[in-house]
Amino acid sequence: MLMCQCANWLHYHAERHIGILFNWHIGTLLIVTFLYMKKILFVCLGNICRSSTAEGVMLHLLKEAGLEKEFVIDSAGILAYHEGELPDSRMRAHAARRGYKLVHRSRPVRTEDFYNFDLIIGMDDRNIDDLQERAPGVEEQKKIHRMTEYCRRIPADHVPDPYYGGAEGFEYVLDILEDACSGLLEKLGC
Repeated sequence: MLMCQCANWLHYHAERHIGILFNWHIGTLLIVTFLYMKKILFVCLGNICRSSTAEGVMLHLLKEAGLEKEFVIDSAGILAYHEGELPDSRMRAHAARRGYKLVHRSRPVRTEDFYNFDLIIGMDDRNIDDLQERAPGVEEQKKIHRMTEYCRRIPADHVPDPYYGGAEGFEYVLDILEDACSGLLEKLGC
């Protein structure tokens, strides 16, 4: 049963993220580069605006740099009330104007995320506090960072939630996330 669950988890991630090769013909599972990939999880409240956009921006930047096979990028929400939904339609529209395709389906943060990801990046103080409370141990808490730590041009202390605002809020979030994702790649030596 456990082997089946592990295989299902790996198969899911293989379909989403390049880096795992399967050899079903001989009945073995070969993990080629997955263990060496950098794994980043972006987190906001509901996973339909900020974190899903951070995921889309980062995937876009990685593809442009030819680094998409070296990373696993995902996003999640503190709360599960949007689980299974696409990102907010307004956020998708603003992102599309800049060339980003947001196709992630919302999901909640899970305990295993603290073990499976190298960096867990929250968008604001509330996200950081919630993540710190959920982290199973001190080592996992060390993985938690604030998105704006990586900003190089925009002086922001958090990524504001654009959900209840107008068009300018979505554009500002994109500005911050583009800056922070570029800074994160630079910090990682890419």
